[in-house]
Amino acid sequence: MADPNKFLSTGRRVIREEATALEQLADGLDDSFAMAVDLLLGVKGRAIVSGMGKSGHIARKIAATFASTGTPAHFVHPAEASHGDLGMMTSGDVVLVLSNSGETPELADLVTYTRRFGIPMIGVASRSNSTLLQQADVSITLPQLGEACGSGVVPTTSTTMTLALGDALAVALMEHRNFTPENFREFHPGGKLGAQLAKVSDLMHVGQTVPVVSFNTPMTDTLLIISQKGFGVVGVVDENQTLIGIVTDGDLRRHMSGLLDHSAGEIMTTNPTVISSQSLAAEALAIMNNRKITCLFAADQSNPDKIAGILHIHDCLRAGVV
Repeated sequence: MADPNKFLSTGRRVIREEATALEQLADGLDDSFAMAVDLLLGVKGRAIVSGMGKSGHIARKIAATFASTGTPAHFVHPAEASHGDLGMMTSGDVVLVLSNSGETPELADLVTYTRRFGIPMIGVASRSNSTLLQQADVSITLPQLGEACGSGVVPTTSTTMTLALGDALAVALMEHRNFTPENFREFHPGGKLGAQLAKVSDLMHVGQTVPVVSFNTPMTDTLLIISQKGFGVVGVVDENQTLIGIVTDGDLRRHMSGLLDHSAGEIMTTNPTVISSQSLAAEALAIMNNRKITCLFAADQSNPDKIAGILHIHDCLRAGVV
């Protein structure tokens, strides 16, 4: 087996070189970065991101990050653009073009198209006198540093800087728009991330499935509702449909003697814990765990006195909320 210390040494060297490059990139940002953000904020159409080769892979990621954080965007392959995909760009768009050298020949038709139809273009390259940056409306120059591969031919440091620059643009746009985790979930409904950002309203039961009775409902009918709805609990509401209490298994046990002689309101627990329907389901799960309960009634956001639904702990677990 080869010496593992040599592998570790190489790995650490590459990461440190790229970290140093990122420091220089951060220190070198100037007004052109702010101008690029301002241009993207004002776009009426979409942000079109393009690049060739490894820059194209980075461009795809940047476009995806933009799209998932409130800036409509898509990737256009420069070679495909020359064969019809230029039609994917309109006068209301902004084009972000990536090229380490700034002289990538496959970008020529795309750049020419933006100049011909007055489509604003942001260029990113490492050479300030390159064709791309000379043609761009906003030019962002990357630090001219060697690639971390050692031979200077494998895109490593340059692609890391470009990727970080794209993240910086996306986050700057997010912060200006006050983009929230709730907004983020709208574009990420699936997977673990979607589950952690799910709202109570996304998982709760509503309408006729919600177990509710009035204050004067006899316990015989109350028990029937508890059994039919299957939540092991029933909410007690007044004439205005305001939740004033709940009847739980514990309440039933405490009033076992002569239980059927009572109404729901006579044995209910008052001031039950309620959560807003717009709260995160993770918050509801934490409350249920802390209080050792299995259900929470959810209040209507616009009218906190009204029941919007009911959430069971199993709803959270099925959705992957942990």
